[in-house]
Amino acid sequence: MIATIQHPLGEFRIDLSKPLDLSIAVHGRGPRAWYADPASIRPVLNQYFTGSVKLGGKVNFFDVYFNPHAHGTHTETVGHIARELVSIEHAIPRFWWLAQVVSVEPRIIESDSGTLKKGDSVIMLEQLQQAMSHVHVEALVIRTLPNTEGKKQKLYSNTNFTYMQPEAAQWLAERGLQHLLVDTPSVDREEDGGNLLAHHAFWNYPAAPRMQATISEMIFVDDAIADGMYLLNLQVASFRNDAAPSRPVLHALLS
Repeated sequence: MIATIQHPLGEFRIDLSKPLDLSIAVHGRGPRAWYADPASIRPVLNQYFTGSVKLGGKVNFFDVYFNPHAHGTHTETVGHIARELVSIEHAIPRFWWLAQVVSVEPRIIESDSGTLKKGDSVIMLEQLQQAMSHVHVEALVIRTLPNTEGKKQKLYSNTNFTYMQPEAAQWLAERGLQHLLVDTPSVDREEDGGNLLAHHAFWNYPAAPRMQATISEMIFVDDAIADGMYLLNLQVASFRNDAAPSRPVLHALLS
């Protein structure tokens, strides 16, 4: 299934039969953060109805309890930090984007420096400047190293997980990057006093908010996916909320 995509940045050929899924599903044993309880998916059971075929019902009819920011892969808008609702259902004008995958080994901070604290694991500005190509890409997919399968089940709460230097997020915004995808629960430090400096920098909020820019978090980039250029199909569930579960899918560019 070879498709030719007429993209604003050129013509690209991809094999639709070979998608590269970056998402981690929402389920009870999946990754979670922000001290949230595990996600729960359970049948509706009451005196009138049994929502489980296994338990004798006619259909499966399950309630799902989760938080889009805390469970599995999700995509968020500037509404995550804004007073007004900026809903994900209207935030993405199209779904295909030229993307670059980069692998970065976060730097361990040796001493307090500005907002960076000793011992923190941080994606630094100069690392992205060295890793990214000079081609104007619309989306950036960051795989942090070491890359382990444990990311698919990790309990991130109270771990001071890897985050992004705010200056790096600002640089990406200045380059015009529309979509930032990371394999951590946040681009900001887990405990930062509520400043969310990288979020603010990437969305240029509140000075001139980038209303159609998004951040996707808790992705997983398999080692079989090489660094380089791809077409990204950014699939996001249609929720009237600042964030929703998402399924970013890459397609390798054919020569």
